[in-house]
Amino acid sequence: MLLWSLCAGSITTFSLYAPLFLSRLRYTQFQVNAVSITGELFQYLPIAFFGYLCDHYSPRPICLAAAVFFGAGYLLAAFTYKQGPPQEGGWPPGVMMVAFMGVGSGTCSLVICAVTTCVKNFGKSKQKGLAFAVPIAAYGMSGLWISQVGSRVFIEPGSAGRRGDVDVYRYFIFLSGLLFAVGLLGAVVLRVNEEELIEEAGDEMERSSSLDENPLLQHSITHDNTATYGTLSRPQSSDSSVHSRGLGGALRRNLALNTETRRFLMDPTMWFLTAGFFLVTGPGEAFINNLGTIILSLYPPTAVTTPRSNSGATNVSIVAISSTVARLLTGSLSDLLAPSAPHEPKPKSLTLSRVAFLLASAIFSALSQLLLASTVVQHHPSLFRLVSALAGLGYGTAFSIGPIIVNVAWGAQNFGTNYGIMCLVPAGGAAVWSAVYSAVYQRGVAPGVGASLCNGYRCYGATFWGMFVSSLVAVGLWVWAWRGWKKRGVLV
Repeated sequence: MLLWSLCAGSITTFSLYAPLFLSRLRYTQFQVNAVSITGELFQYLPIAFFGYLCDHYSPRPICLAAAVFFGAGYLLAAFTYKQGPPQEGGWPPGVMMVAFMGVGSGTCSLVICAVTTCVKNFGKSKQKGLAFAVPIAAYGMSGLWISQVGSRVFIEPGSAGRRGDVDVYRYFIFLSGLLFAVGLLGAVVLRVNEEELIEEAGDEMERSSSLDENPLLQHSITHDNTATYGTLSRPQSSDSSVHSRGLGGALRRNLALNTETRRFLMDPTMWFLTAGFFLVTGPGEAFINNLGTIILSLYPPTAVTTPRSNSGATNVSIVAISSTVARLLTGSLSDLLAPSAPHEPKPKSLTLSRVAFLLASAIFSALSQLLLASTVVQHHPSLFRLVSALAGLGYGTAFSIGPIIVNVAWGAQNFGTNYGIMCLVPAGGAAVWSAVYSAVYQRGVAPGVGASLCNGYRCYGATFWGMFVSSLVAVGLWVWAWRGWKKRGVLV
């Protein structure tokens, strides 16, 4: 699982070559962000579908699909880049967008395979938080090593003592071959042990009569204040219910999983949790995709190059490292400090709700956005590394604690579908905030700049004030969800 996670985050290095899309391909900032938004949308929108397939079938065919998506996507991107600017006969930006549909879909399918396999194999472990955090942390680390390979190995020859830019064509060819091989390997070796989870869900479904509005099985979902592990309590069976015992294994499995999906969608706290994810992870994704152009705007147009200590590759690595540290700490601390269940013989002396980690992710994100929204970083560009570190902490914490809460509140048997549904929203958030950033950036471009480059605080200031407010609203939504879980006795 670690291998697939360590290779899945290539899309997080977008800011490594995004400035070259502006200067070499002569894309506008809107067109660059159209490419990044396309990748983001396809990184998240299909995740519920792929999660459903992982739950109902197996992660192995999804890994095979990832190999095809990645291989074809990066290969098309490489040749599109090699054709040069559209103004000189090169392929239009729409072709690059199609290429990143494949890259986003490959990222989505490979990540959901790794996380779902981990959850189903270790979902009942006492160290479930750490078990979930490791593949997610490895995904964060993938951006670190891939960006370093791109910035150190695939480099064009420099001139006049200046370090060369990334050789985007060879970099894309490398990623195409590597990720095709990794996906193919996953299709052969991945194994999931989930029969016990399905049996438990099926037995529980039989006891509760299951599936309302189904001609075979009648089910009513009730809420009470009894302390349960999941968010929704399991109702008592009625005399009129028709039990599913005796149904074929496949039908029994589908009924159990579909019931869990309905419970998840009917829970109001799920919508508060998901809305908060939209408001925090969307700005985080937009920042990661655009940090390359933000860095360029911090330095005067006369600067030959940005300092290596504050380059795009350096800051991508900082985001990756801080995100990885946040994921590992969140996973381990959430296990260590999680509230004790009533039946535990030795209650913990010190406990901390997992929601506290969610709130911390929003606070870290808000601080990074506040630094950019103020003029501090514009006057002291070296502080951008602190912005990257805080953004990585917020982004990593959110994506580490999110699946843990979904598993704790709604169970592991339908995790792929449930978590996939929740992960739809970062795509929307990224699209919204990338569009906002593009509009603000493009408005700040001075006439005659040529390559549509913007310089100064006007390129990004208003965008990050909006992101700051967005993170604060997320805090309120998550506190509201926390109140709902506490009323139901959910030990989140």
